[in-house]
Amino acid sequence: MPYAREPAPASGSAPTTAILVCNLGTPDAPTASAVRRYLSEFLHDPRVVEIPRWIWCFILHGIILRTRPAQSAKRYASVWTPEGSPLTSWTDKQAKLLAGYLGQRGHRVTVRFAMRYGAPSIASVLDELKAGGAQRVLVLPMYPQYCAATTGSVSDAVYKWGKRVRSLPELRFINRFHDDPRYIDALVKRLMDHWMTHGRAEKLLMSFHGMPKRTQALGDPYFDECMETARLVALRADVKPENLVVTFQSRLGRAEWLQPYTEPTLVKLAQQGVKKIDVICPGFVADNLETLEEINQEAREAFLKAGGTEFNYVPCLNDQHEWMAALSSLALQHLQGWETRAPETGTHS
Repeated sequence: MPYAREPAPASGSAPTTAILVCNLGTPDAPTASAVRRYLSEFLHDPRVVEIPRWIWCFILHGIILRTRPAQSAKRYASVWTPEGSPLTSWTDKQAKLLAGYLGQRGHRVTVRFAMRYGAPSIASVLDELKAGGAQRVLVLPMYPQYCAATTGSVSDAVYKWGKRVRSLPELRFINRFHDDPRYIDALVKRLMDHWMTHGRAEKLLMSFHGMPKRTQALGDPYFDECMETARLVALRADVKPENLVVTFQSRLGRAEWLQPYTEPTLVKLAQQGVKKIDVICPGFVADNLETLEEINQEAREAFLKAGGTEFNYVPCLNDQHEWMAALSSLALQHLQGWETRAPETGTHS
């Protein structure tokens, strides 16, 4: 298929290096129709659901997209803000802060955010960056632990965009930062700040997003990287092994997923006599439906109903200074060798 003629990129003083911050995405509104559009795009991705297409399409269109949107819309409505989706708001803010932090360190880089599913799409933002003169793009998925269904899918979207582009910018990808000391330190600071106000609970539960169990057997490193993140945070925060619990949330379907599961574990702990628990979600760098509703509403209710008396949710990193400083250092590490300094002006004798 012939490529369309591309307009000349913008010239002048615009930065030629860009960072594309990517996250999962959300519906445009907390309504059944918007959720249906979002879920259709999300669940059609073969990276997300790895079963034969004809079987999955029958399940998706015959059952899930008929029943789930209305239920999910209520859940989204419970966390929606005047600015819209919490995930979109936080990701937008993180991208703007990242540009500012880099600027303070003398680096002139365009930073934009995109969503793998929903708006703004990865392709549309890459079009915008290219039209603005970007010759080099660092793709930064906001997933600390590599997973084919998340990080891998972002790469798919970038490569798909590239197939229709005649003159490609240079591309780099950050695949993981699950053991980056700066990311670990930011998580530990988040916990320490919480403990300064509330004290330490009997147990610290770290909940990561779940994936089907078979993905681990197929070679996905996600489970091991989640466990390594948990180990490093616990080590730095001086959490004893007997006081640490690592779980996985957000199951879909009847297949076995990575275990132990978050909500059943919380119920079991409460039934065993644990009264006070701290919960943090290190796999998410921005609060979203899975943290604000699934954990801080549904899981909280389950723990308290089972006999617990105090459930303390520790927010995601969001716009925390230590996290943004860590993110800017991570970006600069991967930008090495690319032009990011502002051009000097004036004449030299």
